[in-house]
Amino acid sequence: MGKCSGLPSGLTAGADSSGGPHHDASPSSGITVLPPTATPSTRPPPLPHQSHRAASSTVTPSVGRVLGRPMEDVRNSYVFGPELGRGQFGVTYLVTHKDTKQQFACKSIATRKLINRDDIEDVRREVQIMHHLTGHRNIVELKGAYEDRHSVNLIMELCAGGELFDRIIARGHYSELAAANLCRQIVTVVHNCHTMGVMHRDLKPENFLFLSAKEDSPLKATDFGLSVFFKPGEVFKDLVGSAYYVAPEVLRRIYGAEADIWSAGIILYILLCGVPPFWGGMYSVH
Repeated sequence: MGKCSGLPSGLTAGADSSGGPHHDASPSSGITVLPPTATPSTRPPPLPHQSHRAASSTVTPSVGRVLGRPMEDVRNSYVFGPELGRGQFGVTYLVTHKDTKQQFACKSIATRKLINRDDIEDVRREVQIMHHLTGHRNIVELKGAYEDRHSVNLIMELCAGGELFDRIIARGHYSELAAANLCRQIVTVVHNCHTMGVMHRDLKPENFLFLSAKEDSPLKATDFGLSVFFKPGEVFKDLVGSAYYVAPEVLRRIYGAEADIWSAGIILYILLCGVPPFWGGMYSVH
């Protein structure tokens, strides 16, 4: 999935990019198209069954095959700006709400790339999980989800401070005190997700964004495209995650939510040392 609800280097967010009445941007229930008026002298009134069919066809918008809700063009409410990031299925853009002028990140997923049922289910699950986790301080907030004939568009909180990965590269490594502060926020994300029955499955520095460019900016988790709901004791067998951060039990295809804790530990090591503790060739499935 496309990721990055933050700004790339060289771009700056407008004022009030992190707060305000974001929830006003939630999808509406659809639009009503008024039927054309007829001149009584030139057009007879329709038969009862014709009138019913005409009314139902004009007030009932098409239902999207991904989200299963009435289609709505996100551009009716938002103006699209520059690209922020790009992934396998979609692109993330900087967008501005037409009424409030507040800025958000829009993850646009091309529906033509969702070629099978699993692809569609992955997007549905990502939307469900982000809605489910809304309200947690260290998780990027989903403001609304739209679907039109060409794409699914997820309006998300804009994190203008960039990725944790980029800050590690710029600094080389963090002091123990600074690393402890960041690790506390990362572990809080893991705890909140697991408490809510969600396993992230792709924790890495690229998937943590700073809300602002300030040194003490809050850190927020993003990209729940590989995340799943789980029950205590449930075992998973699908191979997902990113090199360097995936737990050994994931490679063995028998793992649970504890795999997220391993990934968090890898991030802590990189914060302190500037390099990963394990390289790709060191992994073993035995």
